[in-house]
Amino acid sequence: MPSDKIIALEKLTEIVTGLRKQNQKIIHCHGCFDLLHIGHIRYLQQAKQMGDILIVTITPDQYVDKGPRRPAFNADYRAEAIASLDSVDYVTLNKWPTAEEALRLLRPDVYVKGSDFKNAASDPTGKLVQEEKIVKEIGAELAFTEDIVFSSTNLINRFFTMFPEETQQYLKIFRTRYNLEEIIALLNQISSLNVLVIGDTILDDYHYCHAIGTSSKDPALALQYESHDLFAGGVLAVANHVANFAGKVQLVTVLGTNESYENFIRSKLHPNVDPYFVYQDDAPTLMKRRFVEGYSLNKLFEVYIMDDSGLSADKDIALRNWLKEKIKNYDMVIAADFGHGAISDRIRKTLVDKAPFLAVNTQANAGNRGFHTVSRYHQADFVSIAEHEIRLEMRDTKGQINPMVEKISDLMCCDCFVLTRGKRGCVIKSKDGPIIEVPAFAQTVVDRIGAGDAFLSVTALAAFLKAEPELIGFIGNAVGALAVEILGNQKAIDKMSLQKYLTALMK
Repeated sequence: MPSDKIIALEKLTEIVTGLRKQNQKIIHCHGCFDLLHIGHIRYLQQAKQMGDILIVTITPDQYVDKGPRRPAFNADYRAEAIASLDSVDYVTLNKWPTAEEALRLLRPDVYVKGSDFKNAASDPTGKLVQEEKIVKEIGAELAFTEDIVFSSTNLINRFFTMFPEETQQYLKIFRTRYNLEEIIALLNQISSLNVLVIGDTILDDYHYCHAIGTSSKDPALALQYESHDLFAGGVLAVANHVANFAGKVQLVTVLGTNESYENFIRSKLHPNVDPYFVYQDDAPTLMKRRFVEGYSLNKLFEVYIMDDSGLSADKDIALRNWLKEKIKNYDMVIAADFGHGAISDRIRKTLVDKAPFLAVNTQANAGNRGFHTVSRYHQADFVSIAEHEIRLEMRDTKGQINPMVEKISDLMCCDCFVLTRGKRGCVIKSKDGPIIEVPAFAQTVVDRIGAGDAFLSVTALAAFLKAEPELIGFIGNAVGALAVEILGNQKAIDKMSLQKYLTALMK
């Protein structure tokens, strides 16, 4: 029975020890095996021919990083499918993201990879290089099969995709215009950039609760507290996203002298971020306290803890002088302007006048709605705002989007203007080109907070490198799809996760 072949890793280690004493040659293969296909079957058949006993370790569900909605089948199903093959003697579920620890435990005679892994340099994850080290460490042999390469991701994209028909058609056409290699090359170019990021610090304080009824004395919803999280949001999140792609990141932001949370903030910054803090006297560091229903993660209400009057005149002058002196040292500036006082009108003018390349996002929120729009910057090289923000700018709730994009893009003399539209994707307008629409790729939405910041962070870097407008939108929507799967700003989007997501989309 196939189920008899599925053995816990600890027990399998004992079995392998006994087999080795019987002079049995142990072969080890490792993988996700999400959709069993002819490529897997041939790979395992060839591996079995290299020895006596073939062991297959399966990647656990939580470590499958093949792209959206993967794995398609859980680990139990994947293990059962592999165990049904005559060529396989034992199957076990790995406990770690990679095969390294399993190799140390099982100590096979031969570790076998598919022919597509022959060139270690072509593996962007770097896993194969690490596995090679372990194979040498345990005195095993690294071998490769020879056959046609098949892809579970390609098959799943073709036959099991969750995207709507129009998105599938878009991706099919997109793949004829661009290839994965040039997209990865673009991301690699970003690593040389030196970026200054300026804007409002926001601490996102999530309080998880569940409703227990209404108050007996007032018509108020009563909640029972469960737990809470504190996230580094606002410009802190933008700096962390950027730091995962760029070479150096200078962060400029404002903290309050009352309850500054500076130690917490420093602990949450990427090592590649160099912070420059300016302190607003007698003010708290801005915090948005959100009360969240613990099961659905629906936000019930929020409380702003802030003083948005801005820096004193002398500190504002000092910051402008600092910017005038330092800004020339950076390739580009990203202004994540939430309208809470960190960036004054005079600092905006300094950024417009002095930045070698200026990327801007102005966010309309409950604390500034109606008072803070993108036209506060009279020029920018790259702009990324949301649909409700351009409608606020134009005072038009129902009009066609494209004419608004044309008008604001021309008004700000943008090389590239991007409008994000949530589940409807994004719209991109270059200075001399047509308006381009790119569909959304998000399929699982956990939290939309911070998705726009992630989108801005990576698209601004691509825009500086003069990437094609459609490519900017494509990468941005991939980043957004990853971001909405993350609660709050729990973690930043990293380059490897984005590469894997883009690889999945392009297959």
